[in-house]
Amino acid sequence: MGLINATVWDVEDAAEDLAYALAHGEVVRFAFKLVRDSIIFTDRRVLMIDIQGLTGSKKRFLTIPYRAITTFTLESAGHFDLDTELTLTVSGSAPIAFNVSRGADVPGLVTLLTEYLAPGK
Repeated sequence: MGLINATVWDVEDAAEDLAYALAHGEVVRFAFKLVRDSIIFTDRRVLMIDIQGLTGSKKRFLTIPYRAITTFTLESAGHFDLDTELTLTVSGSAPIAFNVSRGADVPGLVTLLTEYLAPGK
């Protein structure tokens, strides 16, 4: 089975839809939809929302503080405007991998991860 393709989700729409799951003052920097699920990169953490069941009434929220991400890798065909595979290695957990679709600000995502994964952050 291949990786799930993540499509870009407007950060303002994501912040509005997920206001109940965000801390006061928390800013959504990047947001992606994966069929029914979503992955949100904020200024504080990575938030993964897993919609479960046929009706989608059951939701699982996973918060990953940036300090728990030990490495990240990006793999592309050589151009950031094509689909790019992103893998986050999380301490004590299985890696999280997905394809970031065209239209995503991949250089911006790299900058965010580099800044938040820097020692002392």
